[in-house]
Amino acid sequence: MAYFYGWNVVAATFVMAVWSFGLGFYGLTVYVAALQRLHGWTASTVSLPVTVYYVTGALITAWIGDVYERFGARLVVSTGAAAMALGVATLGGVTAPWQLYPVFLLMALGWGSMSGAALNIILAPWFERRRGLAVSVAFNGATLGGVVIAPLLIPLIERCGVARALAIAALGCFVVVVIAARWMRRGADALRLGPDGDGPHPVPPPARQGARAGHRRDALRTWRFWSVSIPFALGLAAQVGVLTHLVPLVAPVVGAYGAARALTATTAAAVVGRLLTGIVVDRLNRRVVASATLLVQTVGVALLAFGHSAGAVYAGCALFGLGVGNLTTLPGLILAEEWPRERFAALVALVVGINQFTFAFGPTLVGFVRDQAGSYGIALAVCALLQVFAAALVMLGPKRPG
Repeated sequence: MAYFYGWNVVAATFVMAVWSFGLGFYGLTVYVAALQRLHGWTASTVSLPVTVYYVTGALITAWIGDVYERFGARLVVSTGAAAMALGVATLGGVTAPWQLYPVFLLMALGWGSMSGAALNIILAPWFERRRGLAVSVAFNGATLGGVVIAPLLIPLIERCGVARALAIAALGCFVVVVIAARWMRRGADALRLGPDGDGPHPVPPPARQGARAGHRRDALRTWRFWSVSIPFALGLAAQVGVLTHLVPLVAPVVGAYGAARALTATTAAAVVGRLLTGIVVDRLNRRVVASATLLVQTVGVALLAFGHSAGAVYAGCALFGLGVGNLTTLPGLILAEEWPRERFAALVALVVGINQFTFAFGPTLVGFVRDQAGSYGIALAVCALLQVFAAALVMLGPKRPG
């Protein structure tokens, strides 16, 4: 059987995800801790610009499918890498809280162009039967960014200082992602193939802008759509709130280098969780998988909230981490199963945009409650309750794809 070029695209998106999530998602907890320590700013002072970052990224993500369709993955990803890199490099030089806002807005251009919606959109034209596996493999790049990129920032900052460390990371992001983008092509039909390398399938004409907008409006009127969007929005709000504050949360118990190990444990567990899910998700009810993922994370958050030993911290990080990757992968997989293929790009971008808009407030919520309560315990309890509610809500969707 001939080798299918689609796996080259999976590899390219994997590399893109390593850097976009390593610096644009998992790296945020390192930036928050470094800025608090360097300038003495409060948790809420640093968290509010992160919320603006995610809100802006959500607005971009909601429409990024149209941008990809018009300009192609190579140009969009290369431009996003430039924006992300410039923002990260500039972040190291901020001296006042207000300067965080324009810097995070610049980073948001890169995040919105290279986050979860982008991975789904780039891979959707290449895979159908094996989409679950392909998306899971690509998203493992996102998790690897948390295993490698974000933890390495901590000793790099300790050794080189914040400004120089972030400049080095930004340069690496730009160079590697632009090279990876050269392997991205529009779809299997350009090679006269069908999805998964099969023979050519009849390809419907691209939807016009008005048709795509109609797809979004129609979906917004259905519980089938909201039963995907709402649970993941709430679950991700809790998850992102915990992740953003993870380093300052665990550092008092395990120290700075222990915090790096805790972050590595979280993201390493995410690799395991995503690989296991990728193997079985095409054969199981994807909503059941999502609910179980949220409940496992809830146990991890409870350990972080009420455990006060290094063992409890690492165990909590591992259980929490098992679901970190899956909450970004599963919405697209559920949509792919429950909605027609021609509507997928518009709807996955809309769901991810709504989710990002909602979880944008997770870091601020956790930071505000922590400042008011004087510790992270109550804030983490709130996050655990959100995840339990989300786990129940996702099971209230349609009994079968329709």
